[in-house]
Amino acid sequence: MKNTINDFRILLLASLTLGLAPFFPEPHLLGKLRWVLGGAVGMTAIDWFDLAMHGLPWALLIRLSVLRGVQALQRKAPSTAMPVEKSEYPSPDNSL
Repeated sequence: MKNTINDFRILLLASLTLGLAPFFPEPHLLGKLRWVLGGAVGMTAIDWFDLAMHGLPWALLIRLSVLRGVQALQRKAPSTAMPVEKSEYPSPDNSL
């Protein structure tokens, strides 16, 4: 299950098929989002469940994209640690 949730190809396929189906006259998810943005007047529990089920592949795809983007930025970011300079005084744990 962990590999499926983190597989970009599977999430993209699920988003384009399950997330948008049925496609005509408009993608189902877009219709539901318009309904919610219009005030969600008349939405029942089954409509909210339907919105969650069609939106889940898109939410997982966005999550994976953000995680991969953060990982890429962390790999490219230079180290912010300051270089340690040698002190001319001995440290307290060193014996003289």
